[in-house]
Order: sequence, then C-alpha cells, then structure tokens
Amino acid sequence: MLKTRHIMVKHVVTAKQNITIKKAIEMMFKRHVGAIVVIDDKRKCTGIFTERDAIRVVAQEIPLDTPLKEVMTRKVVTVSDDTSFEEFRRLLISHRIRHLPVVDSEQKLVGLVVVRHFLDEFFGMKS
Repeated sequence: MLKTRHIMVKHVVTAKQNITIKKAIEMMFKRHVGAIVVIDDKRKCTGIFTERDAIRVVAQEIPLDTPLKEVMTRKVVTVSDDTSFEEFRRLLISHRIRHLPVVDSEQKLVGLVVVRHFLDEFFGMKS
C-alpha cells in the first residue's frame, strides 16, 4: 500500500517565522519550490507560506518587509509518514492544498507531500 513516506520530499525548504516576505519569496525562487514550511526551534511546523500566499501578499499590497508570521497560513494540515495514499489524497482535495507537511509522533517536520512532485513522478515529467 502506498504511504506518505513513499512519495514525500525529505529535503524541505524551511524558515523561521521572523524572516521577511521578500526573503521567503527569494528563497522560493532560488530553491525552485512552491512552498516554505515555517518551523520553530524544535522543528515543529508552525505555518506554511506558498505561492498562493505570495500572490495574495502582492495583490493586497502588503509591504515585503513584513514578517512571514503575519501572512503565513497558520492552520497547517499535516500527516504522518504512515498516512495512506487515500487519506492524504482526501486531505489535499478537501482542503484544496498542494503541499502537505509530514510530521513524526512529536509533530516535528520530516517531509512534505508536494502534488507537483507526485505528478512529475507519476507521469515521468522530471524537470
């Protein structure tokens, strides 16, 4: 049975909540990612900042020197590495998200399910 651990990205781009929006967007651009998982000092997921958040920030003319904690998505949906394909698929669809942080039993970040990576792998569209 396909589980989250089989398709998650293990090298997740992370940041602390006090960096600026500009720095976060620069990180996303340089690392070619669609999301940054915001973590605390114990690697616990406290938020996520995605391309959609970046578009919202620009559309609402929020200053780019604003700390990420003021614009990140705080209610982050997470799963364990043992979550079944059907369960994480249901979560992605029901929450209309494309990035799903994977956490261990202590809620520490261990990976990220990225819809784009899954589709690239499934369709053989490696970039």
